[in-house]
Amino acid sequence: MPVKVLMTWDIAAERDQEYFEFVIGEFIPGVQRLGLQPAEAWATIYGSYPQIQVGLVAADAAEAHRILKSEDWKFLQDRLFGYVKNFSYKVVPARSGFQF
Repeated sequence: MPVKVLMTWDIAAERDQEYFEFVIGEFIPGVQRLGLQPAEAWATIYGSYPQIQVGLVAADAAEAHRILKSEDWKFLQDRLFGYVKNFSYKVVPARSGFQF
Protein backbone atom coordinates (compact mmCIF):
# COMPACT_ATOMS: atom_id res chain seq x y z
CA MET A 1 0.00 0.00 0.00
CA PRO A 2 1.49 3.40 -0.97
CA VAL A 3 2.44 5.78 1.81
CA LYS A 4 3.26 9.46 2.01
CA VAL A 5 6.17 10.95 3.85
CA LEU A 6 4.69 14.21 5.12
CA MET A 7 7.28 16.81 6.07
CA THR A 8 6.91 20.30 7.50
CA TRP A 9 9.40 23.06 8.19
CA ASP A 10 9.97 26.80 8.30
CA ILE A 11 12.53 28.50 6.09
CA ALA A 12 15.35 30.01 8.16
CA ALA A 13 15.43 33.82 8.23
CA GLU A 14 17.47 35.43 5.49
CA ARG A 15 17.91 32.11 3.60
CA ASP A 16 14.97 32.24 1.17
CA GLN A 17 16.94 32.51 -2.08
CA GLU A 18 19.50 29.85 -1.16
CA TYR A 19 16.72 27.60 0.16
CA PHE A 20 14.76 27.69 -3.11
CA GLU A 21 17.92 27.07 -5.16
CA PHE A 22 18.76 24.06 -2.99
CA VAL A 23 15.23 22.61 -3.08
CA ILE A 24 14.89 22.90 -6.86
CA GLY A 25 18.46 22.00 -7.76
CA GLU A 26 19.34 19.31 -5.20
CA PHE A 27 16.59 18.26 -2.81
CA ILE A 28 13.84 17.34 -5.28
CA PRO A 29 16.18 15.50 -7.68
CA GLY A 30 17.79 13.80 -4.68
CA VAL A 31 14.57 12.43 -3.20
CA GLN A 32 13.54 11.22 -6.64
CA ARG A 33 16.83 9.33 -7.02
CA LEU A 34 16.15 7.68 -3.66
CA GLY A 35 12.73 6.47 -4.85
CA LEU A 36 10.38 9.04 -3.32
CA GLN A 37 8.04 10.85 -5.68
CA PRO A 38 6.99 14.42 -4.91
CA ALA A 39 3.20 14.55 -4.70
CA GLU A 40 2.48 17.98 -3.26
CA ALA A 41 4.04 21.04 -1.72
CA TRP A 42 2.15 23.71 0.19
CA ALA A 43 3.20 27.08 1.52
CA THR A 44 1.44 28.72 4.45
CA ILE A 45 1.06 32.44 3.97
CA TYR A 46 -1.07 33.22 7.00
CA GLY A 47 -1.41 31.73 10.47
CA SER A 48 0.79 29.93 12.94
CA TYR A 49 1.36 26.75 10.95
CA PRO A 50 4.54 25.35 9.43
CA GLN A 51 5.61 27.52 6.50
CA ILE A 52 6.24 24.58 4.14
CA GLN A 53 4.41 21.24 3.91
CA VAL A 54 5.64 18.57 1.50
CA GLY A 55 4.24 15.15 0.59
CA LEU A 56 6.47 12.46 -0.95
CA VAL A 57 5.07 9.09 -2.06
CA ALA A 58 6.76 5.73 -1.51
CA ALA A 59 5.60 2.31 -2.69
CA ASP A 60 4.99 1.12 0.88
CA ALA A 61 5.94 1.81 4.50
CA ALA A 62 8.95 -0.54 4.44
CA GLU A 63 10.39 1.27 1.42
CA ALA A 64 9.79 4.69 3.00
CA HIS A 65 11.53 3.66 6.23
CA ARG A 66 14.43 2.10 4.32
CA ILE A 67 14.94 5.36 2.42
CA LEU A 68 14.63 7.50 5.56
CA LYS A 69 17.33 5.43 7.27
CA SER A 70 19.75 5.56 4.33
CA GLU A 71 23.00 7.53 4.31
CA ASP A 72 21.87 9.32 1.13
CA TRP A 73 18.73 10.57 2.90
CA LYS A 74 20.77 11.68 5.92
CA PHE A 75 23.02 13.68 3.58
CA LEU A 76 20.03 15.41 1.92
CA GLN A 77 18.36 16.02 5.27
CA ASP A 78 21.53 17.54 6.76
CA ARG A 79 21.81 19.85 3.75
CA LEU A 80 18.14 20.82 4.13
CA PHE A 81 18.74 21.61 7.82
CA GLY A 82 21.13 24.35 6.71
CA TYR A 83 18.17 26.24 5.27
CA VAL A 84 15.24 25.34 7.53
CA LYS A 85 14.14 25.07 11.15
CA ASN A 86 11.30 23.30 12.97
CA PHE A 87 11.56 20.24 10.71
CA SER A 88 9.27 17.28 11.34
CA TYR A 89 8.00 14.32 9.36
CA LYS A 90 5.71 11.33 9.57
CA VAL A 91 4.83 8.37 7.35
CA VAL A 92 1.10 7.85 6.72
CA PRO A 93 -1.07 5.80 4.34
CA ALA A 94 -1.42 7.72 1.07
CA ARG A 95 -4.74 9.37 0.30
CA SER A 96 -5.58 11.75 -2.48
CA GLY A 97 -5.75 15.43 -1.68
CA PHE A 98 -4.21 17.39 1.15
CA GLN A 99 -2.95 15.42 4.15
CA PHE A 100 -1.46 16.83 7.31
